[in-house]
Amino acid sequence: MPWVQTYRKTVLSNGIKVITEEIRHVRSASIGAWVRCGSRHEDERINGTAHFIEHMLFKGTDRRSAFDIASDIDSVGGVMNAFTGKELTAFYVKVPDYHVNLAIDLLADIFTHSRFDLDDIEKEKAVVLQEISMVEDTPDEYIHDIFEKHFWEGHALAMPVLGTRDSVDAFDREQVMRFFEDRYRGENLVIAAVGNLEHDALVDCVAKLFGSLPALRLQSGESRPGTTARRCCIEKDLEQLHLVVGTPAPATLDNDRFAGILMNSVFGGSMSSRLFQEIREKRGLAYAVRSYIVSYRDTGMLNVYVGTSKDKTREVIDIILAEMRRMKTERLTDKELQSAKELIKGNLLLSMESTDNRMQKLATNEIYFGRNVPPEEIVGRIEAVTAEDILSLAGQLFTRPNLSMVFLGEMTESEMPAGDVDL
Repeated sequence: MPWVQTYRKTVLSNGIKVITEEIRHVRSASIGAWVRCGSRHEDERINGTAHFIEHMLFKGTDRRSAFDIASDIDSVGGVMNAFTGKELTAFYVKVPDYHVNLAIDLLADIFTHSRFDLDDIEKEKAVVLQEISMVEDTPDEYIHDIFEKHFWEGHALAMPVLGTRDSVDAFDREQVMRFFEDRYRGENLVIAAVGNLEHDALVDCVAKLFGSLPALRLQSGESRPGTTARRCCIEKDLEQLHLVVGTPAPATLDNDRFAGILMNSVFGGSMSSRLFQEIREKRGLAYAVRSYIVSYRDTGMLNVYVGTSKDKTREVIDIILAEMRRMKTERLTDKELQSAKELIKGNLLLSMESTDNRMQKLATNEIYFGRNVPPEEIVGRIEAVTAEDILSLAGQLFTRPNLSMVFLGEMTESEMPAGDVDL
């Protein structure tokens, strides 16, 4: 049975895109304000500014204090939060359907009337510095920042979303405001809403409250990064040795991204995957083992993460490399391919049960593709992938020149496994 979507889109005079999906049988509305703004749009001097602005928009406006913002959403039983990534920043609210106008008012207020008070800036710098320390104290999270630093060396994608201690400590109000005024403009903004709501009423509300937001200012284009194959070791006193092995992967806009998704599922992206079964279930070499794909507009990477003991590192690497060779030399069985397809389709179907997820899909589809991508189309693209497609893609990606390894733990450069990467 096809999905029934009441998808509508309106572009306001200042470039803001308002996208909705009406679902009459729910009593909630999920609304997000998505900005084409992330650490990719920074340089080393201002690294972390996009994330810092995300924090500052919750610190108070001309109408509301930080407490008022929190209190207004709590008083209606709603949820409000935000996140910053490499290419996007999102602010999202979920409220009962009869409080949609309040949600839009809150989002518009923080976008158009935030104070950026000097005292708040200094306090929030301290908060972000603590956040950086927290990441560094979490090795299974920190190692991914280290890997990207080396993998995307020389490009903005190499920089951490949070920034560095030096860059955050140097923030000043003028710098932060300049970045905010450059990026938080109408044509960079998508308002996506899903739930029991009416499109026209929502558009009227957004036009009224976000109308003062200026249109797009001329901005420099994004340069496509290259990758740097590296092997490096970061010494740290840890119980485990944390390892990431990575290679380039399809971008968000690449036609072979669906083959990449299915390949990753079989390779290490699920509990039934080859890596999980071999490393954890059969040999007991690690508790945490997974592969994952990170895709950006024009590039991507496929990484394997494992937390293991130092003396098991060589064995773990050998298994990873062996499974890479297998992916590019042996055709998937019909059963493996079909199971992977059912897993991905099932995850998609289950995600459609959530207004939050549907809202996120509306926004990201508009930002990256400029249109709604219905679930039927995604399912069709997944079903069209063949075992030969996956074999071909693995042959392109799993090669020695592409491969990077990063180690974090009690290991020196001289103790790293020899560079005999045979693919």
